[in-house]
Amino acid sequence: MESAIKYVTILGSTGSIGENALRVIAEHRDRFSIIGLSAYGNTERLIRQAREFSPAAVCIADESQYDSVKDALRDQEITVYGGRSGLLELAARDDCTLLLNALVGAPGMEPTVAAIRGGVNVALSNKESLVMAGAVINQLLKDTGVELYPVDSEHSAIWQCIAGEDERQVRKIILTGSGGPFREVPKLKFPGITVEQALKHPNWNMGKKITIDSATMANKGLEVIEAHWLFNMNVDSMDVVIHPQSIIHSMVEFLDGSVKAQLGLPDMKVPIQYALTYPEHVEAHWETLDLTEIGTLSFEQPDFKKFPCMAMAFEAIRVGGTMPAVLNVANEFAVYAFLDSTIGFHQIPRLVEAAMHAHDPVQNPDLDDIIETERWTKAYLTHKLECN
Repeated sequence: MESAIKYVTILGSTGSIGENALRVIAEHRDRFSIIGLSAYGNTERLIRQAREFSPAAVCIADESQYDSVKDALRDQEITVYGGRSGLLELAARDDCTLLLNALVGAPGMEPTVAAIRGGVNVALSNKESLVMAGAVINQLLKDTGVELYPVDSEHSAIWQCIAGEDERQVRKIILTGSGGPFREVPKLKFPGITVEQALKHPNWNMGKKITIDSATMANKGLEVIEAHWLFNMNVDSMDVVIHPQSIIHSMVEFLDGSVKAQLGLPDMKVPIQYALTYPEHVEAHWETLDLTEIGTLSFEQPDFKKFPCMAMAFEAIRVGGTMPAVLNVANEFAVYAFLDSTIGFHQIPRLVEAAMHAHDPVQNPDLDDIIETERWTKAYLTHKLECN
């Protein structure tokens, strides 16, 4: 039986996840039709993608670039959107059946909500959507019957491990992490870490923000919160294990003590393809895993004192309400401050901790509460940096 064509929009198509998704789609052009593509400011790449994949629409979120994109595509039958409002309009288009949200950071949350409200299934790479608004999004999924498919390699692994299982028999989720580039670097050397050093991940080729999150291990903490909402797991039933080879992407332990793991090379095309082609494992032609080449798989306990952003994530989800949103926004603010050389690498967790301690969380927040929390966190940290 032939699979029905999926009509796909990719938000953040010029980033690492978006580019990999287009490689997957190029491999299976008989299965997909591109409805929309979006970029923030990479006009050259967006225009190239538009010419190659002929979407119905594109959006350039940087409004100052709108005219140049529209002019470059004037010979194409492509609707061009601009700015934040255009991005939300693209996300909610009803001629799309699957939206891949590959946006980076807090700006990805509202497009996820817009797509779900529009009845569009979502393949979610933007973990910040669930970190900030997990309860809101889960209620919308329940109300609309929309499906959400995880794209992160760790959550895709868990998703595959529990497929066909009685989820009531899951005892524990075990998220694996490489430990990042500073796994063996003493903490006393953290003040001297440069941006260039932090951007050299040992296993994965990712965008700047997520690479810094991996270096601080904030990424693993955010993934714990995301897993809580995706799989309805209590935070006390989730562990983090350091696995430097990044071959086991995550594991699930059942009540009888058996453990299932999902393995593969550190290649994001694999979880992206599974989210796009679910429930099928479709044949692909990229490199596959050879365990005899890998040789050894090793595991370590995470060091929460050396990497406090992980511990703060566990604290944030236990407090609940708007606290995870503060954690997320503060971490994002601090990462970009580090990338701009405004603060040192060792100051990233300090800013996150300061914002969390200053915040009075709202329990059972609605979307407006979360957006206001985002505004408050940015204002608080901006003032804090100006005063220092």
